[in-house]
Amino acid sequence: MERDPDLTWRILLALLTILVVDVVLVAAAAYLVAPWLAPLRVAVADAVGLSGTSPLVWGAVVVLPVSLAFGWAQLRYSRRGLLDEVDAPLESGDEYPDVQGRLQRLAVGAGMATPSLAVAQTDVPNSFAVGGVTDDTVVVSTGLLDALVEDELDAVLAHELTHLRNRDAFVLTLASFVPALISDDFSPFGSRTTSTAVWVGLVGLAYFLCAPFLAATPFTLGYTVSFVFALLVTVVLGGIFLGIAGAVVLGLSQHLSTYREYVADRSGAMLAGQPAAMATALRTLDRSVETPTADKRSRYAGVAGLCFLPHGFSTDDEPADEGQFTVETRSHPGTEQRIARLQQLEREEF
Repeated sequence: MERDPDLTWRILLALLTILVVDVVLVAAAAYLVAPWLAPLRVAVADAVGLSGTSPLVWGAVVVLPVSLAFGWAQLRYSRRGLLDEVDAPLESGDEYPDVQGRLQRLAVGAGMATPSLAVAQTDVPNSFAVGGVTDDTVVVSTGLLDALVEDELDAVLAHELTHLRNRDAFVLTLASFVPALISDDFSPFGSRTTSTAVWVGLVGLAYFLCAPFLAATPFTLGYTVSFVFALLVTVVLGGIFLGIAGAVVLGLSQHLSTYREYVADRSGAMLAGQPAAMATALRTLDRSVETPTADKRSRYAGVAGLCFLPHGFSTDDEPADEGQFTVETRSHPGTEQRIARLQQLEREEF
């Protein structure tokens, strides 16, 4: 399979943007928490003989390793979170040997390592690819396996393999992290109860640590009021930084996502050898899902932006929970547009 040069540039731009956003987020967080951690910084500086060192130097020393750790956590969570979202465990090969065999055969044809297979137990027919550094995964639903005939299944698997080979699946896997933070789908401390307990503990610790930079007698009413105000300012500014970062990542993801679907349709059809089968699979799966009254196709809800078709793995038409924040973006081209391009490819190449 030949790589699309325009897609390659879009992927590089999106990846660079994500890395820059990561560094900016870490730097912004360091700037916001610096006053709270000033006593700790001074104590550490005195202990290692670096007292008097510029705060900018300290910032640089902190931002680089924390950015690397943030990137690692970003990739680790994104992979796990996306698979957990659709409850898709990795398959050993015993339960779906035919699908494993097709995936392996197509991967050999594409000149790439065979990714792992995960199967979601849902009647909603769909698929997506989760990119990693060395551990790529193709996810399909039982509904998709039941809905498609052999050549159509090959076409869909080839489509997902193309995403992995082009590395756009890896980039969009990373890009799913910041929207998850904004939508409160990701908790760094596990369950909601544990997370609440940890945050309460951190706020309590901050109440004691902020004494050196608050112009009030420690632990008085005036001190408490000043602390609450400083905490609110920190939270609001942090939310603004995170919102801007999310908007940038979503914009780049949308710019990449629409184009990558066309490329994966074309390259996947060429790999499977049947553009007509890809077009038929699109039409079959699109018609098999009842169109919801609310336009879920415009909602970026984690895994939905990565799927073969934009309905994700759920057709639930219930509105979002009251107060739940959702991030909206249109990530997929229209199904009829994709089919038209495949029909044109069939006429030109076959």
